[in-house]
Amino acid sequence: MKQYNSIKLKYPDAMLLFRVGDFYETFGEDAVKAARILNIVLTNRNNGGERTELAGFPHHSLNTYLPKLVRAGQRVAICDQLEDPKMTKTIVKRGVTELVTPGVAFNDDILSSKSNNFLCAVHFGKKNLGISFLDISTGEFLCAQGNQEYIDKLLQNFSPSEILVQKKYKKDFTSAFGKDHHCFFLDDWIFKSDYAHETLNDHFGTKSLKGFGVDHLEEGIVASGAVLYYLGETRHHRLQHIVSLNRIAEEQYVWMDRFTIRNLELYHSNAANAVTLLDVIDKTISPMGGRLLKRWLALPLKDANLIEQRLEVVDFLLKNPDRLERIQEQLREMSDLERLISKVATQKISPREVNQLRHSLNAIIPIKELSLECDNEAIRVIGDTLNSCDLLRSKISESITEEAPVNVQKGNVIAKGFSSELDDLRAIAFSGKDYLDNMIKRETQETGITSLKIGKNNVYGYYIEVRNTHKDKVPETWNRKQTLVNAERYITEELKEYESKILGAEEKIQQLEQELFSKLISWMAEYIDPVQRNAKLIARLDCLASFAQLAKLENYSRPSITDSHALAIEEGRHPVIEKQLPSGEVYVTNNVNLDREDQQIIMITGPNMSGKSAILRQTALIVLMAQMGSFVPAKAAEIGLVDKIFTRVGASDNISMGESTFMVEMNETASILNNISERSLVLLDEIGRGTSTYDGISIAWAISEYLHEHPARPKTLFATHYHELNEMCETFMRIKNYNVSVKELKDNVLFLRKLVPGGSEHSFGIHVAKMAGMPQMVLHRANKILAKLEASHSMEDSGAVMKSSAEEEMQLSFFNLDDPLLEDLKQELLGIDIDTLTPVEALMKLNEIKRMLSKQ
Repeated sequence: MKQYNSIKLKYPDAMLLFRVGDFYETFGEDAVKAARILNIVLTNRNNGGERTELAGFPHHSLNTYLPKLVRAGQRVAICDQLEDPKMTKTIVKRGVTELVTPGVAFNDDILSSKSNNFLCAVHFGKKNLGISFLDISTGEFLCAQGNQEYIDKLLQNFSPSEILVQKKYKKDFTSAFGKDHHCFFLDDWIFKSDYAHETLNDHFGTKSLKGFGVDHLEEGIVASGAVLYYLGETRHHRLQHIVSLNRIAEEQYVWMDRFTIRNLELYHSNAANAVTLLDVIDKTISPMGGRLLKRWLALPLKDANLIEQRLEVVDFLLKNPDRLERIQEQLREMSDLERLISKVATQKISPREVNQLRHSLNAIIPIKELSLECDNEAIRVIGDTLNSCDLLRSKISESITEEAPVNVQKGNVIAKGFSSELDDLRAIAFSGKDYLDNMIKRETQETGITSLKIGKNNVYGYYIEVRNTHKDKVPETWNRKQTLVNAERYITEELKEYESKILGAEEKIQQLEQELFSKLISWMAEYIDPVQRNAKLIARLDCLASFAQLAKLENYSRPSITDSHALAIEEGRHPVIEKQLPSGEVYVTNNVNLDREDQQIIMITGPNMSGKSAILRQTALIVLMAQMGSFVPAKAAEIGLVDKIFTRVGASDNISMGESTFMVEMNETASILNNISERSLVLLDEIGRGTSTYDGISIAWAISEYLHEHPARPKTLFATHYHELNEMCETFMRIKNYNVSVKELKDNVLFLRKLVPGGSEHSFGIHVAKMAGMPQMVLHRANKILAKLEASHSMEDSGAVMKSSAEEEMQLSFFNLDDPLLEDLKQELLGIDIDTLTPVEALMKLNEIKRMLSKQ
């Protein structure tokens, strides 16, 4: 326990798995946590009178239990026995061999094959914030810097498993980015520029970072230095696979703020069992392709040439389905090249995984040949650049057995013929049956004992067993070791020699196999760079093949990417919603045309549930997919390059931060208005509905006017319930009214979901209430109130509490009812349904009566 406590003292923030014999044990608070998380038995024992909690599991079950601890957010220090217990008479020397945290993990049960597992560091600099992302399982190392909004967007895009922050900025981080992230706080001295430069240059073997194109990102470099420091602290020193530090080039990608990423549900959704865009478009086969597709979705391109290159490949594969199918067949034969070669670098690869690496590299050969035969230049470049790694494949093939186990200690790892010494030892160890059979024959002839047999047990080793009827024939040179009821057992010098020879051979076989395997892994490290490049090329080809497969299955069309500012979508569809429709139901397509000259802002009115929000979202998703290089769910689409996509869709309170729905709405809208550009696409849904009608209409009107008059003239879709905004088209020439049409039936309404020119005057809210199962009494009352309100030309969503109709009658009795004005007044007041009046409408009605009287 003294040894345990001294080691635990060095790792106070981690759960210590302490190796004791065949078990990993936890003590004290760690044991309580482990028992709860792992659902194992919590016991206790007395140590010098003190009661200590205890919980453990067999050492061979580490890969079962470790992922559960890490997924529960625990940092786990693995403390192993550093010497053979047989070789010491004192307490076994122990030490921490690895510190596993959510952001630093290699275990396949912890990692998700199609998602990166990023460790992140955020540095609070004087002017900017720096950020760095490292996936130790693949070797990807990225950095960037910018304002709080940009860093927040990157955190949304990359979803790191663990974030490193300076201790003194703990509150600042929570205030800026919320409490949902898994953070670990480091000492301030780690986030120093000199230390970061020294750490990074030492790792890469460089004198400066200019070669990586990141030397101007001072805050990003500091964050990157903190990440490498943390790897050292968690006992990760074999990092040959981390060969470069790449800049996240903000200017190359479409800007989407965190609100847009969330609103469009690209790869996350707050709703239970919701389908995201990634779920629908991901047809990748390899893990590398799946991870790259996620990156492409987070960072759509702004360069028309790069987009066209991708579209050309997708078009070629779509027109050559046999080529596409053959490429995908080979992709199915491939394991995770990136993570396998990273395991080579860290020497955590198993014999079975070495074979998986060879099979994956074998699958590259036909892909290379197929690619070189293609008429498409971009595919031929991929084929030409792929490295066949001939020597690596042949070396693995000749050195590792086809049925190699997961654990090298289980034996049968090194192939026959690779090592003559190993083959000789195996001949000794495994040819025992023949040797013993010959010995039995010889001894039977020499002694005349016909029932003689040779056996083995754990007490005496090999022995000769003789029945009592023949024991008088036993030679004097045999030593009796055991007497049984009907027989006696003897050992001979020859048997003892043979036994030591076999036991020695088995031990040497295990030792030699481990040694040969270790040398092979060290030799394979020379191929880290070419295999990593192969993995990137395969990932790219897989993504483009995925786009072709998607276009084929879902009838997508190739978009036209232009340098104009126009956006023209013909018969567009929502890629996610159309997949959720009941069988046989067809998605209603819609056209959307936007430009900066004639139709900059489309004001969309229409009933609840008519599909206004779907039209907004599908427009953004079609643009986004096009600029990823994918075909799109539309008959045709002309996309003038977009550099920013902004959305303000849906309502959500941020109660934990003390913000109401309206405050969240205004925050998001302010972010849009302060960042628009000439090539922005802005999608606004129901702006202003979180406050009173007057305020809401005023804000919505002012925002629309601002977007219209702004020099950038951003392309905008504005869905609203405020029919008053339809009047804007009379004053502002580039605002056009559209509505999502409906067909009114006798007692119901049919949603046609078609966008047509012109404004809408009704919201059909009562019809939606009926569809939701509202009681008939409520619906009947609502219809009566609506008729009266429409008759009195009241504005929606306004009103107040007024006196009952009986009280009105009493007050009117004081007037001369023969006066025409008072007759009008009476009808006006009697027409009011007091039960439905809200304060603002009452004030408006009073104001109207006052105006009537003032005319007198």
